[in-house]
Amino acid sequence: MDYKFIVGTKLFEGVTVEEAKAMLGCLGAQERAYARGEVIYHAGQHIERMGLLLEGGVNIVRPDIWGNENIIGHILPGEVFAETYACSQRAPMMADVITTMKTAVLFLDVGKVVRSCASSCSHHARLVRNLLMIMASKNLNLAQKINHITPKSIRERLLSYLSSEAVKQGKKEIEVPFNRQQMADYLAVDRSALSNELSKMQRDGLLSYHKNHFILLQGE
Repeated sequence: MDYKFIVGTKLFEGVTVEEAKAMLGCLGAQERAYARGEVIYHAGQHIERMGLLLEGGVNIVRPDIWGNENIIGHILPGEVFAETYACSQRAPMMADVITTMKTAVLFLDVGKVVRSCASSCSHHARLVRNLLMIMASKNLNLAQKINHITPKSIRERLLSYLSSEAVKQGKKEIEVPFNRQQMADYLAVDRSALSNELSKMQRDGLLSYHKNHFILLQGE
């Protein structure tokens, strides 16, 4: 297990390698590997463990009863997923968690995370604070997605999303974590219509792009 990577994540921020080694057994940590396209959690499932992504990538995909799917999130190495449902336990998962490539996940028992251990160690309390900050940040991101899909036109949704990514990455030349279909799902629009609008925006001098690489330009 790569403890140096683990203590470099937001969840274990402020925790040393030695402290992490001592904590993981206490937290019921289990590491598991997945192939591309595997489902880690299914919608409707009740869970007790949150996941810390060690390598690879996963999408959070919300299905409906008609078989339609909407990508509502993408998890990168070092990020956590399913923590809200694991904390709740009574609420079933409302989305599938699906790998996008070869992936490794460290699962943690949230019940053991939020309860102080017998020694009430300071690094355990730090872990709880880190988890609360992560959950607050995700709530803000959800609100941001709502802002992206509120505009009626595809162009306005694209401008909202790409502008937000530029601010996050601190530059106008950005990489987004979605292919065209995934971006269309995230913005709740048709893929062909999205591709057509991107072409129009490029002709209008608003941006240039290749696959998931975008350069935001000054429009007329």
